This record gives sequence, structure tokens and C-alpha cells, in this order.
Amino acid sequence: MRIIFAGTPEFAVPSLQMLLDSKHEVCGVYTQPDRPAGRGRHTTASPVKELAIKAGIAVFQPDTLKTDADFRQISSLNADLIVVVAYGMILTQAVLDLPKFGCINVHGSLLPRWRGAAPIQRALMAGDKTTGVTIMQIVKQLDAGDMLHKEEYEITASDTSSDLYEKLAALGAIGLAKVLTQIEDGTAHAEKQDEALVTYAHKLEKSEAVIDWTQAAEQIARNVRGLNPWPVAQTLYDGKVLRIWQAEAIAGETDLEAGVVNCVDKKLDVATGKGWLRLHEVQMPGGKRMPVQAFLNAHPVNGVKFG
Repeated sequence: MRIIFAGTPEFAVPSLQMLLDSKHEVCGVYTQPDRPAGRGRHTTASPVKELAIKAGIAVFQPDTLKTDADFRQISSLNADLIVVVAYGMILTQAVLDLPKFGCINVHGSLLPRWRGAAPIQRALMAGDKTTGVTIMQIVKQLDAGDMLHKEEYEITASDTSSDLYEKLAALGAIGLAKVLTQIEDGTAHAEKQDEALVTYAHKLEKSEAVIDWTQAAEQIARNVRGLNPWPVAQTLYDGKVLRIWQAEAIAGETDLEAGVVNCVDKKLDVATGKGWLRLHEVQMPGGKRMPVQAFLNAHPVNGVKFG
């Protein structure tokens, strides 16, 4: 098949690489325009663009897909299928109607749970035991298309959003390969989503990084994992922002006020609304991430109240 690939971040790279390694022809790659990134805010190509250029594939970076010129460009590629993976731009109905086999999307959740912008993070923060990827047909309504295939993943107690991002990106490529075979064989089966089971994964906000110590330790630990690597859970210590990269919930009763620190045997436990949060990796402003033992060597925090 002649396939147009539309994607932007690192999450899309395994799927594009799978297509490049397959018998199919990637006739064009669409990705977001180059944007400033990093501390220096230098204009940077997307990971998908970098891979496409390396593979010698034509790259297109329109600001929108709504103009007649954009439509003519896509149409001229004469694709049998459009594959979208975290592209970040809406395809018009005219574009959706172009390919013989339609347009399909690789989405980082087990639909209909967690439609929307942050499915990986929301699954962790909600305490889901299982997540995965769904290959679905694209329709105009957000993530509402019929489902073609799912790949499941059991979330571990240590998984962060960063971990899941990599694991689901790889699973997405595996699931996409299976669906391409089914489309070619004529065996693809589309299953409608149950609207009664829909949940929405709203975009993360920086304000969510601030820890509410009156919450239960288990919920705070989920948030720490879900907010890693952005925007990273944080609290105030000595008037400065202390970022918390890794932590775990510890069962046990406490009569300390929520947010108060208890240090025993080089362990840093913080009282919460229910149980304790044990910090494992933290970061002070302008400093590097460090194990909590190194932090304790320089900061006597026993009895201090965070937040």
C-alpha cells in the first residue's frame, strides 16, 4: 500500500520506522512545523521529521490542512491509507475521505477510556491497572472512531508517564503492523466504541504539579508518576520549589499534620491525608536530580512542613 504518515513526537517514531521497514511505501510524511525547543529555544525539527529525512522521504509541514493547496498536495500523493500517530493537527473531512482504505490512528489508551490529549498520564493518575494502545478509524469527533485493534499493557507500580510513553509507542507499532495486514487481507473488523464508557484525558496543566498533602499518599504517588517527566510534582521547602521525581506510598498511621517530614534511617517520609509518602528522587532549583539520601546530607528537613 501507498501510505501517508502523519506524526510529530517521539511516540510516533516506532510506528514510522515499522512502516519504513515494511513492504509498504511511505509516499509522504506530514509533521508539525519546526518549533523552538530546549533551553536555548532553538528551532528544532520533530523526531518524525528527522527520521523521514534520514530515510529520504518527502516531508510536508503545513500550518493547517484546511486550504485548497494543502488538499491538492495530499491528493497528489495518491495514498491508499493515511496513518496518524500523535500528529497534533485535525484532518478535514475532505482529507479523511481521500484514501481508499481511509485514515487510521494509533492512540495511547484502551478506548473508549481516555480519549483526548493526555491518556498516558491520566491512566497513571487514576490508578488504572491496565492501559495500552488502540488502532482506530479516524472520524471528525475526537478519538471516537471505530476500533480496529488493541494492544494491552499491565501497569507496574514503578511505571512513570515517561516509561509508559516508550512502552506504548513500541506497542503502537506492533498493533499497527497487525492492522495493516488485516486491511490487506480484508479481515479488518471495526468495533464501535461504547459511549457510556467514555472518559476524557484532559491536557495536563502546570498547576496540577503542586502537591496537596491532604490527599492520600497513594493518590499523591500516582500523581508523581503521572507528572514525570512534565510538569513534575512539586512542593515548597524553605520558600523554594522542591521537585519530586520519584516517590512511593507507605502504609501507616500518622498523627502529624499533612506535609510534615519525618526522617528515620536516611528515609524521607512525608505525612499525608492518609499514610506516608516516601520520597526517592528530588531536585532543588538550579540543581540536578538527586537521590533523597544526597538531599538529606545537605538539608536537615526532619520536622519541616512542606508546601
